[in-house]
Amino acid sequence: MNTVKTVRELRAAVARARSEGKRIGFVPTMGNLHSGHVALITKATQRVDFVVASIFVNPLQFGAGEDLDKYPRTLAADQEKLLEAGCDLLFAPTVEEMYPDGMTGQTRVSVPQLSEGLCGASRPGHFEGVATVVSKLFNMVQPDLAIFGQKDFQQLAVIRALVHDLNMPIQIIGEPTVRAADGLALSSRNGFLSEEQRATAPVVYRTLSQIAEAIKQGDRDFPALIAAQIKQLEAAGLRPDYLEIRHALTLRPATAEDRDLVILVAAFLGTTRLIDNLHLNLDTPA
Repeated sequence: MNTVKTVRELRAAVARARSEGKRIGFVPTMGNLHSGHVALITKATQRVDFVVASIFVNPLQFGAGEDLDKYPRTLAADQEKLLEAGCDLLFAPTVEEMYPDGMTGQTRVSVPQLSEGLCGASRPGHFEGVATVVSKLFNMVQPDLAIFGQKDFQQLAVIRALVHDLNMPIQIIGEPTVRAADGLALSSRNGFLSEEQRATAPVVYRTLSQIAEAIKQGDRDFPALIAAQIKQLEAAGLRPDYLEIRHALTLRPATAEDRDLVILVAAFLGTTRLIDNLHLNLDTPA
């Protein structure tokens, strides 16, 4: 696996692969890789001939007081994981390479509606930062397909929309969330949890599962379901940011008639913000 740090080197390597008739797959990350990221790389190797990953902690998507400075940077360990997973090329740019003229005057990409509410409400400007950096990376790599994890469900919806709306010839693939044995969704931020908090954290997924099971059994009183589970999260010591049932495609608030649902949650455990979701299609056989 080759590692490059400049856009010029990236484009030259991708151009060589494409000149050999290879299809290009892309997995953008912020590093501190875990089994969930490895699963994305593995899926890419099954779909294309040349896999590009990026590691870039994007300042544009972090708000004031968020964990930009303490976000883990583990490049050497990440390179080993990518090599073992079959990645062909790693793009690991600096902030200056990505934003050579600074970020103040940087052109921004905004995806309305889908970016609003949920994480968009609690993290103003976050999805504009995500959409902007992903658009830049897509233009740099020009992949045939790109793969993202479904743990960041709203982010995936935003990226699908920007690719559709801006006519980018890129296939977007969402891969199921990879979980620990106790159900906790794998996340780089899980490393911030104390041992005691880590033992508590699986309550987040249990909450989603209990709501999903109630809906499967015919319960359509969504506000009552949410209220009861918020109390459960609080009783376990978490501070819920949101817990909502949305239409899976549009992300608008779900109605009792909707069949394709997603239950989404964000909650603080200490200072660590955990997010998760559970997709529930009532028309799909169990």
